[in-house]
Amino acid sequence: MHRVSEERNLVVEPVSGKHGLGEFVDIGRAFAAREPHNVPQLRNEQIELVDPGKNPFFGHARAQLFVARRGGKPVGRISAHIDELALQMPAEQGFGPGAGMFGYFDAEDEAAAHALLGAAESWLRKEGMTRVLGPISMSIWEEPGLLVRGQDHAPMIMMGHHPVHYRGWIESHGYTAAKSLLTYDLDVSKEFPPLIQRIVKSGERNERIKIRPVDKSRWDEEVAVVLDILNDAWSKNWGFVPFTPAEVAYAGKKLRPIIFEPLNMVAELDGEPVAFMLTFPDINQVLARIKGQLFPFGWFHLLRWLRFPKGAGMRVPLMGVKKELHNSRVASQLAFMMISQIRKNAAGTYGSKRGEIGWILDDNQGMVAIADAIESKINREYIVFEKPLG
Repeated sequence: MHRVSEERNLVVEPVSGKHGLGEFVDIGRAFAAREPHNVPQLRNEQIELVDPGKNPFFGHARAQLFVARRGGKPVGRISAHIDELALQMPAEQGFGPGAGMFGYFDAEDEAAAHALLGAAESWLRKEGMTRVLGPISMSIWEEPGLLVRGQDHAPMIMMGHHPVHYRGWIESHGYTAAKSLLTYDLDVSKEFPPLIQRIVKSGERNERIKIRPVDKSRWDEEVAVVLDILNDAWSKNWGFVPFTPAEVAYAGKKLRPIIFEPLNMVAELDGEPVAFMLTFPDINQVLARIKGQLFPFGWFHLLRWLRFPKGAGMRVPLMGVKKELHNSRVASQLAFMMISQIRKNAAGTYGSKRGEIGWILDDNQGMVAIADAIESKINREYIVFEKPLG
């Protein structure tokens, strides 16, 4: 399928084959390189995420990638994809029957943007979809949303970074905001306010509660524990799609090198794991130095950093408390205890000064209250847009 826009010489073409995947990724890398605070990522890792033969997301999803060209020159890219598990979720949680997605959106100008969005919508419509949400690249657990606030500083690990003008181009094609996702900046070198310290000390005196680090010597078991809590804790959240066993194994393999035990906690209540908090040192700091290139010497700097990420910024991408404890006093206490221990270890052991928490749904009152209580401040906002497919 070729889609030709009203503008002469602007053509949107579907991507196929190994060469096509490589070109699709390289077009995105070229657009990203224009942004002042962009951090180049590892090319092979980016290709793997869009390769149906390697990313287990495609075990329950299908996709079509597109590239826009003007006079033969690439001027943008986009993905259209359908997650079968997302279709099974309740519509009030964001997805549901008929909900397709677009992602990996880059465009040279508004004409190219509209042509790409039109191609994605056309493919989704032919696949029976009645609504589209995006950008979501590719799974909701990877890079959801368009950055609309926070372009003035570099993104942390596993976070998208987009130019300001993309928002206007998406909205001018008929999209409206479906959900806002926030990240919060935290000075981890400072103690938490006295009230939070008292809550933490009270929890430490409670014999029913145990906060322990993740044990990498039992890695597969620990991954299963964390993902079990995650699937339970987030099951009613907007945008939730459960992890499959294949995705659990894939995530465990990918994340292990950046998991440092003092920075990742599991909370137990009466001996049962009921909550977790993951913290990743910001690998973007070393990727920026090596410009996303492992050769000739980038691998040496990366391996050295992975042994001990001294001074790294820290990101808390995921935390969860089992559903049975939601809206309880102990849930917030467990969260404060875990983040307090991680803050001390990040600052004391690794010499970190800055942390970032998120994404957090803007209407997640519990998490917003925790972020406010520890005196963190919003530093980025992402928006997932939606549009009916008439």
